[in-house]
Amino acid sequence: MKRFTLICLTVLTAVTTYTTAQKSPAKKATAAKAKPAAASSLANGKLVYTQNCLSCHQADGGGVSNMNPPLIKTTYVLGDKIRLAKIVLNGFSEKVEIEGDIYSNIMPSLNYLSNQQIADVLTYVRSNFGNKASAVTVAEVAKARTGK
Repeated sequence: MKRFTLICLTVLTAVTTYTTAQKSPAKKATAAKAKPAAASSLANGKLVYTQNCLSCHQADGGGVSNMNPPLIKTTYVLGDKIRLAKIVLNGFSEKVEIEGDIYSNIMPSLNYLSNQQIADVLTYVRSNFGNKASAVTVAEVAKARTGK
């Protein structure tokens, strides 16, 4: 009788553990589905940054003195998202003053990038290098591209 009770308790414990384990991953999977877009956007943005922006703006976003402006806590990065997208799409050839320093290197147009790539890279820049700004959407980039 003791053996039967022990077997029943073992089976009951195994069934309870299995059932609980089956319910938990479903909850985690649902929660995980809400974040991959943001994580994916940041990962893709980092890749676009590395391939297209890093050589001028540097790995730390600090830019190059008197040539390429920093991307750290500037109004260009943290401000109007449409204006920022237009800079990526159309390039930038104006001299710009940031914290008393003048930057004069010409930034080429990166309009060959897709709206998604631009949204991803701008989201990456706006949330890295000490920046804490909202994400840029594909719709915002599309609006900047069409000028509407």
